[in-house]
Amino acid sequence: MSTKGSKSGTPEPQNNANLQREMEIQNAKAYMLKASTNTGLNLYDHLSRVLTKVLDERPDNVVDIIEDISKEAKRSKFTYKGDTVRDEFDKTTEVELAETHKMLFEKGEGEGGEPEAEEEVETPLPNIMELSYYFEQAGIGLSREECFRIFLALKQLVDTRPLQTVRFWGKVLGTEKNYIVAEVEYREGEEEEEEEEEGEDKDEEKDEEPQDEEEEHEEDDIPKPDYKPPPVIPKEENRTGANKKVYFVCNEAGKEWVKLPPVTPAQISVARKIKKFLTGRLEAPIISYPPFPGNESNYLRAQISRISAGTQVSPLGFFQFDEEEEEQEEGEEARDTYVENPDYEPVPVRDLTDPSLANWVHHVQHILPQGRCTWFNPVQKQEDEFEDEEDEEEKEEPDEPEPEVGPPLLTPVSEDVEIDGMPPWTAKVSSHLVPQYAIAVVRSNLWPGSVAFCHGRRFENIYVGWGHKYASENYSPPPPPPVQEEFPSGPEITEIDDPTVEEEAALKAAKEEHLGEAEEMEDVEDEDEDDDE
Repeated sequence: MSTKGSKSGTPEPQNNANLQREMEIQNAKAYMLKASTNTGLNLYDHLSRVLTKVLDERPDNVVDIIEDISKEAKRSKFTYKGDTVRDEFDKTTEVELAETHKMLFEKGEGEGGEPEAEEEVETPLPNIMELSYYFEQAGIGLSREECFRIFLALKQLVDTRPLQTVRFWGKVLGTEKNYIVAEVEYREGEEEEEEEEEGEDKDEEKDEEPQDEEEEHEEDDIPKPDYKPPPVIPKEENRTGANKKVYFVCNEAGKEWVKLPPVTPAQISVARKIKKFLTGRLEAPIISYPPFPGNESNYLRAQISRISAGTQVSPLGFFQFDEEEEEQEEGEEARDTYVENPDYEPVPVRDLTDPSLANWVHHVQHILPQGRCTWFNPVQKQEDEFEDEEDEEEKEEPDEPEPEVGPPLLTPVSEDVEIDGMPPWTAKVSSHLVPQYAIAVVRSNLWPGSVAFCHGRRFENIYVGWGHKYASENYSPPPPPPVQEEFPSGPEITEIDDPTVEEEAALKAAKEEHLGEAEEMEDVEDEDEDDDE
C-alpha cells in the first residue's frame, strides 16, 4: 500500500516545477517585449530579426559580426521608404542661412550677361561700414561681417522702394529671432500712393459685410444704453509726431523687409504699463494686462517710438529751426521741424563729454502721457458728436482738461530727469591713450543699449537691446480695477413682503365696497337727469 501511495504522489512536484518554469519564461518574454521610450522598439522583436537574418544568410564567423548585423537591423527599421530617385538631405540651419545671405551678394545682370552699370546719382543709402568703425571704438555694435550684410540689405531696401532718407536704427533682440530695424522717409507723395494700393481693397471687403447686418438690425427697436465710452484719441498723421518716420524690420539680413504699421496713442499708453520680451514673430499675440491693442508688430512699433523719443540726441547747434517757419508759427503750437545748420562748428570732444551734458540736445519730439506728440482735446471731439445727434437732451458740459505740455524740440539733455538718483546719461571718451583721435560717446541709462557718438561733424545714434526701459524695481503688473460697488439699497428698489390671507380678504372687501358706492352714485345721477328732463 505504501508503494502505491508513493508512486501516485510523484507527479505533483514535477507539475509545480513546470508551472514555475513556464511562469519564468512568460515573465522573461514580457520583459523583452517592453518597448523603448526613445525608439519604440523592443528587444524580443529585434533579436528575432537578427536571428532570422543569421539563419537565412548563414555568414561565416557570425560571432564576430553579430554586432554589425544588429546595427544594420536597427538601421533598416528607420530607412525612408519613399520612392525617390536620389537621396534627400535636410538642410541645416547653416545652409539655410548661407542661402539667405547669398541673395545679398547677387547683382542684377544686363542683356549680355554683364552687370548693369549703375548711374552716379545721389542715394539715401548710409555708409554702414564707416558707422561700424566709430561704434566699434565706442564699444558697441555688431561684427563687421554682420554690418556688411546689413549694409547690403539696406541697399536692397533702397533699390525696391522710393525712399528719401534711410538710417540703420538698430537691432532689437528677441527670444526666438532678432529684429534689424531701418528708419526711412518716403519721397513726397510716394507713401500715400503705396498705402492706398495696399489698404483700399481690404477696407472695402471688410465694410461690405457689416452693412447687411445693420440693415437687418434696423427692423427691431433695441433699447440703447446711455453710457458712452471715453473718446478714442486719434493717431497722428503720417510725417507728424510719433508717425513722422516709417520703420522696416527683418529677422536676418537678406530676408524680406516688412513695413511696421503706424503707432496709435492707445498702443503707446499700454506699452508703458507692460513689459514683454519679443519673440521675433511679427504676428505673435501680446498677452498682457492691461490688454494690448495689437500684436507684436504693433508693440515693436510702440517701443521704437518710445526709444527714439527718449534717446535720439545730436550735438548742440547741428540743427536749428527754420527762420521762415519761426516767423509764421509764432504763438502757435510747438514746432516739430528743424533744418541742418550750415554754419555749424564742431564741438570739441572735451565739451561733449562734460558731465553736465549741456552740449547734447534731443532732436525727436517728446511723447506726452496721452500717447501723442501734440496734445488732442478729447472734449472737443465729444461736443462735435453731440451736435450730430438728432434728439439731443440737456447734458452737462464736461470739464475742460488741462493741455499736456512736454519739453520742446532741441531741448538740452542736461534737463532730463534723474532715475532714482542715477544720471540718465553717461558720457565718456573712447580712448584716453590717443585723445587727439578719440570720439565722444554718450550712453542712455534710461534705455540700456542706446548709444550715440560724435566726431567732428559726424554723429549717429544706435540701439542694440531687448527694448526694455530701465526700472529700479522688478516689474509688477498693475492690479485689476476695484470691484464695482453694489447699488445703494432704498425703498424704491426694496422688495415688498407678500400680504397675508387676512390682508388680501380685507383688501378685496374694501374694493367691493368701493365699487358698490360707485354704482350707487351713478344710479342717483341717472335719476336726477331723468327728473330734469
